[in-house]
Amino acid sequence: MTIYIALLRGINVGKNNRIKMADLKNLLESMGLEKVKTYIQSGNVLFETKDDAPQLSQRLEDEISKTFGFPVPVMLRTAEEYEQIIRDGPYSMDSLKEGESIQLAFLADEPSQEKIDYLRNFHSEPDECFIKGKEVYLFLRQSILDSKLAAQLPKLAVPATVRNWKTVIKLSTMVEALK
Repeated sequence: MTIYIALLRGINVGKNNRIKMADLKNLLESMGLEKVKTYIQSGNVLFETKDDAPQLSQRLEDEISKTFGFPVPVMLRTAEEYEQIIRDGPYSMDSLKEGESIQLAFLADEPSQEKIDYLRNFHSEPDECFIKGKEVYLFLRQSILDSKLAAQLPKLAVPATVRNWKTVIKLSTMVEALK
């Protein structure tokens, strides 16, 4: 059995695309996924299954769309991948000043080198980013809503969902509890 973290994009933001976590949990359990746990309303789900990631991600997207009536991109990581993502993080929470944050964009696929170069070369003082594989680590010195760098993520041309570092770490502790 493999532990997965599913990160859903664009649910429960404002009045659109509302999904109750209890309903999402019930759907995933009805799909045969085991030990399903959700965390906060932004679409963070942990579970165990024997299924492989590529087919599983598409199956999740299909079932969520069919059940709730709107498409929801799902970024899927195994527990091992997730722990490596945390280890790869180049920024430290210890040195954050008031108003600063670390955010992590989980991408559905690796962007092209051209798109990566664009984001790396985008000058948006004072924010910074580090890109590795299917993750973009953002060090923001202001609100993510005001960040010109964060606003460039759609230019990577792959589906993405962003979580703050506190949520990233909380999901990691939930993975450990699931083991």
